[in-house]
Amino acid sequence: MKIFKKVIFILALSAVSLSVVNAEGNAKKDEKATDKGIVFVPGSWAQILKKAKAENKIIFFDAYTTWCGPCKLLQKNVFTRPDVAEVYNKHFVNVKVDMESGEGPMLAEKYPLQGYPTLFFIDGSGNVVKEVIGYQNPETLIKIGKTIAKKNGAVL
Repeated sequence: MKIFKKVIFILALSAVSLSVVNAEGNAKKDEKATDKGIVFVPGSWAQILKKAKAENKIIFFDAYTTWCGPCKLLQKNVFTRPDVAEVYNKHFVNVKVDMESGEGPMLAEKYPLQGYPTLFFIDGSGNVVKEVIGYQNPETLIKIGKTIAKKNGAVL
């Protein structure tokens, strides 16, 4: 009988331990979901324009290349910041395009580039609202985003 009680105790203790570990894992999973940074929307350029028009939002368009150092720094150090993501995920349709593959070359003809990275702000009709060239620190990118969102009618 003592062995039976010990087995039950060990099983109960294991179940509690697994529940705690699972709860901690879910909390970390939820935490990471909110800390992803800017969420870039997949899709064709036509789909992105349609989405922006339907939602009355400006497109935040990151025109980058895979070899561009400042592009990589933006992705790693700026786009991942929660304060940057808060502004851009709320007020913009975010898209990033490698300008040397897929629709990139066609978009480079439509929106000529002077350097990388180029950050375009484009309305739902495809018109450039603002163009920003080069690496931007988080504070500057937030300020630019808030200014454009406000001009588009967003309440900040």
